[in-house]
This record gives sequence, structure tokens and C-alpha cells, in this order.
Amino acid sequence: MAEKKSNLFEKFANWATAATGSSAAFIIAITTIVVWLITGPVFNYSDTWQLIINTGTTIITFLMVFLIQKTQNKDSKAIHLKLNELLASHQGASNRMVDIENLTEVELDQLHKFYVRLSALAEQEDDLTCTHSIDAANDNHQIKQTGFRSKPHYQHALKNRSKQSK
Repeated sequence: MAEKKSNLFEKFANWATAATGSSAAFIIAITTIVVWLITGPVFNYSDTWQLIINTGTTIITFLMVFLIQKTQNKDSKAIHLKLNELLASHQGASNRMVDIENLTEVELDQLHKFYVRLSALAEQEDDLTCTHSIDAANDNHQIKQTGFRSKPHYQHALKNRSKQSK
């Protein structure tokens, strides 16, 4: 594999995300709060004493948002690429599904409605291994149904279904 080249921020973000997600970081945070609480009586619970914890936690939270988002973006991109590879390499999968994360919300809703319809078609089948492509779902369904109607397991499933509905 090629030598990994990453910029300074990416290296820092990866390190900081791993470090802040560790048990040691949690223990340091708890210890800091305990020390702050213990010093309350020493400083008479003054406004400055409260301002120290408020300012510190606000700054850390503000910076962590960017680090977490950077890591999430990278992870999300890697997952999308892996899924795209699976779709592209699978004979029965629709290549139209590759890179759909760039579709609009309305387009994604239309695809969702399609898969709801596809699920309803699949529920009508007695074979769990039957699959459909987004490109040819209705045609595949009709072809499968026509071919299966003459098979004994299909006739058996129809009889069982009619018995259950009575």
C-alpha cells in the first residue's frame, strides 16, 4: 500500500480523538472536577472560582466539536467507499446506488419509498433468498412469480397462506 501522507491537523485530530476517548482522559476530567469542587470553600465559591470551570469546559467543548467532526467525516467517507465497493462488485446490486450520499433529501425520500414498495413485494414471496435490483424490481418480481408458480414449494406456500388467512 502507498505511504500514508497526512497533514499535521489530521495527525493531531487522530491522536487527540484517541487520547480524549480513553479511560485516562475520563479520569483526568473527573479529577479536575473533584479538585475544582474541593477548592470551592478555599475561594468562598466566588464568581472567579465558577468562571474557571465554566471557561475551561466551554473551551474544551468548543475545540472537541471540531475534532469529533473531523474524525466523523473521515470515518463516514471510509464507510461510504467500502459500501460503494461492495455495490460495484456485486453482480445483482444496482450501480446507481453508488455515491447516493450526494442526492438531495427529496431524492433520498423517493428511494426510501421505492424500498418500502420493494419490501412489500418481497413479503409476497416464499423464498427469502429472492432479491431485487432497484433497476428492475417489478420485472424481476413478475418473472420470479411466473417461474415459481409452477414449483411445488410455491404451491405449498400459497396453501399455507390461505389456511392462515381463514
